[in-house]
Formats: sequence, C-alpha cells, structure tokens
Amino acid sequence: MPHPLLDAPISPLRQRLIDDMTLRRFGQETQRNYIRDVGRFATFLGRGPDTATADDLRRFQVGQQEDGVPVPTMNSIVSALRFFFTHTVDRPDLARKLVRLAHPRKLPVVLSRDEVARLLNATTCLKHQAALSVAYGSGLRVAEVSTLKVADVDSERMLLRIERGKGGRYRNAMLSADLLALLRQWWKVGRQQGVMHRDGWLFPGQHAMKPISTRQLHRIVVEAAQAADIAKRVGPHTLRHSFATHLLEDGTDIRIIQVLLGHAKLDNTAFYTKVATRTVRTVTSPLDKLGLFNPGGISPGG
Repeated sequence: MPHPLLDAPISPLRQRLIDDMTLRRFGQETQRNYIRDVGRFATFLGRGPDTATADDLRRFQVGQQEDGVPVPTMNSIVSALRFFFTHTVDRPDLARKLVRLAHPRKLPVVLSRDEVARLLNATTCLKHQAALSVAYGSGLRVAEVSTLKVADVDSERMLLRIERGKGGRYRNAMLSADLLALLRQWWKVGRQQGVMHRDGWLFPGQHAMKPISTRQLHRIVVEAAQAADIAKRVGPHTLRHSFATHLLEDGTDIRIIQVLLGHAKLDNTAFYTKVATRTVRTVTSPLDKLGLFNPGGISPGG
C-alpha cells in the first residue's frame, strides 16, 4: 500500500524526517502532524528548518503566543520540533530551547451507562454498532478501532491484539463475551455482503481493501448521539473515556485500567478519578458518621 505522505515529490530533509518517524513506528496521523508542524516553522523562517538558531525558536514561540495559538497546539508543535532537532538533524541543543507550556486539563465528557446503551442502539447498521461497541467495550482509541483486522480477534484468549497503538506500542485489549458474540454476528453479515475476509480489516471502509476512516467513525458517533437525544458533545474518544470511568466506578484497580487503556503513565489513568461520580457517592462523609442530623441526634433547639 503506498504511503500517503510520499505521494508528492518531497525534499531530502523531509524524507529523512519521514524515515526517522517510520523507523520508530509512528502512526500516519502522527507523521502528518509532525510534517505539518515542522513545515509551519519552516514557513515562519522562510528557509530550511535545519538552519534554525536558538533565537529563531524563541521568536517563533513568542510569535505563536502573541498570535493566540492555543496552548495544546503550541505543545504539539514543540513535540514535532523536538523530534526533528533531536533525531533528524542531530541538534539536541536546539530541542532543549523549546518551551512546553502548562495548561489546565479539561475534564473529559463521560456518558452514563444508559446513554451508552442508547447511543449504541441508535446506530444505523450492524457494522457501526460493532465498531462503537469495540470502542466502548474494549476502551480503544479511534485509530485502534479503525485499523483492527479480523485476525486481531483472539477468541481463545478473549483478547483483541492492538499491533500499532499510540507511540507504536503493542498491547492486548479485553474482549468480553457479549462483544465477541456481536463481532461474530458482524462477521456473518459482512461475509454475506462480500466485504469481510479472514486476512482483511475488521471494519472495512467504503472500499473493502481499506479500513473505515477515523473521520467516518467520528461522524457515526455524532449522528448516533443525535438520534439518541444525547445533548453532550461526544466523539469516539468519549466511549473510551466512558469505558475507563465505568470500570473505575465498578471498583476495578486503577493499574489494571492503565494496562487496558495502554497508558504509559499512571497519572493519565488517575485523571478519571475526577469524573467517576459513582465512586464519590460510595464514600461516607465523616460528617455523616457524627450522627448529628439523624433522628435521635441533636434537637432543633440545640
């Protein structure tokens, strides 16, 4: 399959960047983002980014801040430029000059269990329902759902093999009995439709030889949420957030959830404690244990 980043003629420097990212198993979306962000810096310079100085980087970041570029976007550009200067042009001294800005992390949107059920039931076909059920039932990222292959479903060990997760990491995701039954239904229907093959994609796109796109999965979630009268702003990642939050509320150990999500840092998983409302409700307040306001406690007159 031709690499979409190589379709147009490119400079040797850009090719070297692509080779460095491919060597480290970066996903295509990450590669596109890094190439775009390094290109943005090159446009600012008006010359090759490999000729940059520390003062150029400082002026670039100050200019971004003055132009009102959102902090998450600025930090994404820092990641791209740090990789470029560290690995592609071997200038780690410049990488150290880049400043990553702190910003408050927003609480993720989480659906209730009833809302998840309504959303899944509002999908328009079995393929869409199965794809969104994988996102929620296994806690996968949208790109991981998109690139699943039929062979990644391990019914003997009840696992989904994620070959190219975030950062190119491999991991196993959980596969519940109900989800396996749904995937088997989709397998039969997909075979009848002529779009499913044993060595093919689990969720083919409009062309059976290509996987469903992340953009299409996002549209499917949004349309299902609208059909289910869910007013929250949702996307495929909302199902992953809901998976983690519901597991936490059910008492699943946070380190197990970390493994299931494929988080490199426990801090990222611990963030879900802020939205696990059922967990908060199960805690008894020390005020309640005083018994002051129960029948038999203090009288209205003191």
